[in-house]
Amino acid sequence: MTLSIQSERFEIQQGFEISLQVPPTHTVQLLEAIYRTDTLRYGDYDHVSFASATGLQRFRSLPGGRNAASESVLEVPCEELSFFVGTQEQVTQVIQAIYEYHPYEEPVIFVRTVQRSLHRAGMDEDNPNKFWNRDPEDWVPEVHRNQPEGTGT
Repeated sequence: MTLSIQSERFEIQQGFEISLQVPPTHTVQLLEAIYRTDTLRYGDYDHVSFASATGLQRFRSLPGGRNAASESVLEVPCEELSFFVGTQEQVTQVIQAIYEYHPYEEPVIFVRTVQRSLHRAGMDEDNPNKFWNRDPEDWVPEVHRNQPEGTGT
């Protein structure tokens, strides 16, 4: 279903969400490879991605793959990465980078057609709920604390 929403507050864009599971020791290297193919731009920001807390990926190796078949289900610690890309060409380039740098024979990669919302620039400058109009909380990066007006949106 395609959203048909008109708003002065935000716009809706079509694209793709890519999510994948990766051992935590390989997350940074994999993201760096992805950034070389796509900056993962999201409005006024780039390199925008999400990594979950470490969980467990479960699988059983079947005969015929690179690894020996396993009798039982195995567990491996993994994080889940997710991010947005705008075009099918970008999806292809990013997945090629994932296959090149991911340590697995068969990485778990999902591609979903999605829509995202992006704010309209200049909105919320005086909104008291925005972090720049309040005392900084612990999660606010140091570089974004106590910015003079006009240095960002």
